[in-house]
Amino acid sequence: MNQNHTVRDRFTGRTAIVTGASRGIGLAIAERLVAEGARVCITARKAGPLEEAAASFPPDSVLTVAGRADDPEHRREVLDSVAREFGGLDVLVNNAGINPTYGPLTQLDVDVARKVLEVNVLATLAWVQDAAAHESLRFAQRRGTVVNLSSVTAETPSPGIGLYGVSKAAVSHLTRTFAVELGPEIRVNAVSPAVVKTRFARALYEGKEDQVAADYPMNRLGVPADVAAAVAYLASDDSSWVTGQVLTVDGGLRVAGGTA
Repeated sequence: MNQNHTVRDRFTGRTAIVTGASRGIGLAIAERLVAEGARVCITARKAGPLEEAAASFPPDSVLTVAGRADDPEHRREVLDSVAREFGGLDVLVNNAGINPTYGPLTQLDVDVARKVLEVNVLATLAWVQDAAAHESLRFAQRRGTVVNLSSVTAETPSPGIGLYGVSKAAVSHLTRTFAVELGPEIRVNAVSPAVVKTRFARALYEGKEDQVAADYPMNRLGVPADVAAAVAYLASDDSSWVTGQVLTVDGGLRVAGGTA
């Protein structure tokens, strides 16, 4: 674990689930939470990369459960495992997402679109529903927090990834609606990044990073730790009077009129 921040103890004695956490943003979020004292269950589709990621954590700080975020049986296994191993849940981070297509919406395969919405939107909905309903996790009683991963593409159309933006717009609105329905016991917020240097977003900057970064007032693209820091804030008591918010983390891209 390589952390470039001052470690605090905001999550000592607390537990978390981070989906899509074998690499990239999800892994950075899990690392940040563990560095601040949490025990974390990390999930991803494939067991091998998940175990490799877990090997970088301190002993007994992480639990791994492989499976698809949109699979009800996987969600049940994760929640039951967290209840059994950790005794409850304090933080749920919905990071898992896909974007398997590129091009205009007029040429989008509807079956591909359906899969994107199932993973990015319906799975996010279901994770929150299931966590809130799981009696052994006592999520509401523990004043739990949910942090969803949205995107700046939810607000401003981006060429080639239109449906991804549509799905993230739905995530943003799910966030606001859940905040109203689940408060005051459970707080629900989201983080909305621009282009972050991960394998997931590589097609948006590879071979042209300086050109892309020139549109950002901060003159650089994001890195996973930038997003992890924002998630940690929203998941912690430092944001105890914050709910229903979508926090933009974009190096100033949107205020400068840019698109991801």
